[in-house]
Amino acid sequence: MVESTIHATQAVVTLDVPIQGIVWGSIITVNMWAKSIGTGVVFLAAFLWFRHDKEDMPNLKWAMPLIAFLAINVFLFFTLIDLHQPYRMIHIFTHPHWTSSITVGAWMASLFLGLLTILLAIGVGTKFPGLPYKGCLLTKFGRNNASLYEKIFPFLVFLAIPVTTYTAIIMAQSSARELWQAPTEVMQMMWAALMAGSAALIFISGEWSKEARKDLALILAISTFFSFAMYMSEYFFSFKSSEAEAVLAFVHSGGAYNIVFWIGLTLGFIIPFFIAVGNMKSDNKTLLKFAALSALVGLFLVKDVWLKIPQLLPLS
Repeated sequence: MVESTIHATQAVVTLDVPIQGIVWGSIITVNMWAKSIGTGVVFLAAFLWFRHDKEDMPNLKWAMPLIAFLAINVFLFFTLIDLHQPYRMIHIFTHPHWTSSITVGAWMASLFLGLLTILLAIGVGTKFPGLPYKGCLLTKFGRNNASLYEKIFPFLVFLAIPVTTYTAIIMAQSSARELWQAPTEVMQMMWAALMAGSAALIFISGEWSKEARKDLALILAISTFFSFAMYMSEYFFSFKSSEAEAVLAFVHSGGAYNIVFWIGLTLGFIIPFFIAVGNMKSDNKTLLKFAALSALVGLFLVKDVWLKIPQLLPLS
């Protein structure tokens, strides 16, 4: 923004100057990546509790809200530090404009975090009744409200859907960014949530039944397969506009983004897919954890490239 004052008339002349280069950088990538983990573990917990007895996954009741709580707070923190005026976030709650996707998303994410905090307090309070001492308020709250957990959880699952997808709407509203189309971005974020959620829960599944781990491996295999298919369809068949083709040229050309993109696809989708498929036949905890780590690292790299390359194309 460039301003100058004409002294004779005291008129202020304002000229909008477009910001060149990448505006949404790796901070936003961490934002989306953490959000995928936080919402994904909620989706997977609902699926696993529907399929199996809770005794098959003894630590899921407290570990799931703990992982989601940490991930969602990382998501909100990186959202906040990306703002040029962080204190303006208060206006979203004091003077909300409900036609704004950012306002709606912020309210839903805050409500999601509030419900998640209640589940975390109940889960940790009932699992560790002596922490930090027997008279602990957390312990009392957990014991007195144990039945509240299952009543709140369906609302948490419902909220996880818009929380994990609303960023796709914001990206699709960005002018002159044809690669970020709402339908494909929504599905990419849903698959990313299932992929990240299954990967995160694999790390705590050591004491689970083999059937529960096989289901995690199945979801990881399905989500990596369809995520890879979506990125490949965009990569090879993006004929929506000349701009989308020009944007993908940054990846097609064989430069730095080409290398990072294919490393991300290999680590995030190809390797975990084959390991997960193989693990459905023979239960190998160590190999499955390696697939989960590879999926999380690769997902971050691919999302980072997909976020940055549309911003490299000049708007004029």
